[in-house]
Amino acid sequence: MTEGFDCASCKETLYGRKYIQVEEGPFCIPCYDTRFANTCDECKELIGHDCRELYYEDRHYHEGCFRCFRCDRSLADEPFTCQGEELLCNDCYCREFSSQCVACQQIVMPGSRKLEYNGQTWHEHCFLCSSCQQPIGAHSFIPDQQDYYCVPCYESKFAPRCTRCKKSLTKGGVTYRDEPWHKECFVCTSCRVPLAGQHFTSQDDQPYCVKCFGNLYAKKCSACTKPITGFGGGKYVSFEDRHWHHNCFSCSRCATSLVGKGFIPENEEILCRDCASSDL
Repeated sequence: MTEGFDCASCKETLYGRKYIQVEEGPFCIPCYDTRFANTCDECKELIGHDCRELYYEDRHYHEGCFRCFRCDRSLADEPFTCQGEELLCNDCYCREFSSQCVACQQIVMPGSRKLEYNGQTWHEHCFLCSSCQQPIGAHSFIPDQQDYYCVPCYESKFAPRCTRCKKSLTKGGVTYRDEPWHKECFVCTSCRVPLAGQHFTSQDDQPYCVKCFGNLYAKKCSACTKPITGFGGGKYVSFEDRHWHHNCFSCSRCATSLVGKGFIPENEEILCRDCASSDL
């Protein structure tokens, strides 16, 4: 007796017929398609064993049903994008959803390198410095109305220049006599100590720290011989060619303060009236 060779589902003989062998056993073609074939997400028909099946995000398609939702172009061997529930070819997606390069007016393709600024989009190679016309790429840039500059060109074209070193000021700085200076360039004319944020004064339009100005140019107190600079609200008294700090202007004998009082000069001394009268 010849052993039976039947379909595992419908039990009909498979002799002389096409069949497909799976773990559960052999199946005739109709039973195999009914039991194992996937349903096309587009046409809702079974995708038969002899059809090319395409699979995308848990969805199955006949090759002929896998098409662009807009232009009906086959996506079987083409790049595509999913927008919501719709499959779109690259051309349709770009026309509808991609940005347009401000410089060349061409579509900025998905995945390509681009730059976005102030609601506008450029291909990376189209975003050029308005001065040197070189691609700015991922480097820093400075906008100026409708133009965009790389940092070196902007500094060369627009940035103020330091009065001392003549180089561009890109940040911070000090203004002295309506002229810009780098902080590190704004120093005492004598000792070269930085003056930014410090008390200073000038002589012949040149800046000096308080100490150097006092040593070089300030009047000297006839009592303590230290400079009289006037900084910090300091006041002084002058008489003929001599000068005193307020707190140094006192009687040479009794040390009584003579500020706002009468005094008698006697050679190099200044005396209060009482001390001067005692010498008579």
